[in-house]
Amino acid sequence: MIRGLIFDLDGTLVDSLPGIAAALNHTLGDLNLPTHHVDAVEGFIGDGVDNLVRRALGPELAHHHAEVLAGFQAHYPVDWKTGTHPYPGMMDLLAELASRNFPMAVLSNKPHPFTTEIVSALFPAHSFQTVRGHLPGTPRKPDPTAALEIVDSWNLKPAEVAYIGDSTVDLATARAAGLIPLIFSWGYGTPEGISLLHSVDDLRRALGY
Repeated sequence: MIRGLIFDLDGTLVDSLPGIAAALNHTLGDLNLPTHHVDAVEGFIGDGVDNLVRRALGPELAHHHAEVLAGFQAHYPVDWKTGTHPYPGMMDLLAELASRNFPMAVLSNKPHPFTTEIVSALFPAHSFQTVRGHLPGTPRKPDPTAALEIVDSWNLKPAEVAYIGDSTVDLATARAAGLIPLIFSWGYGTPEGISLLHSVDDLRRALGY
């Protein structure tokens, strides 16, 4: 029986690709470096901003990593606000889950300050017990450390908690932590070979109501 829910952020709760692509391309343009189509940027997402920048630069331009990272972090606080939106039906779903007293958390590889800012701005009416982005000193997903710390704070067993995500990273996180993986098909880096959720209603059914 599922008694708690941990959500990924990018590609799961929100479509954040336009904002990420805008901030990245603003930075690359500022430095007269090659920019990327939004479809290419989608393939860079999932393992934190360091890897986003590394993939965008490739090995030939890797020496620009520090300045592109700094530029992205300067542009993103502005660009995410016009390029990040909840997926259709997500607001209603969260309200329903909260009314059923599911403990809920957000766990993202996005830097922690951006994670908390976005969740607070886009989901102000919904109570997540924990909102956690990547913090220095804690390994990124798919390492299970952060997920298991959230589960432990609820006094639940991993097998009682679902991890809701969109990517191979999220699937690997759920498996490493012993959580129940529920993976949407609409995000970034969708895994193959498993049954996927194609709508918010699919998630409702997976949760048993």
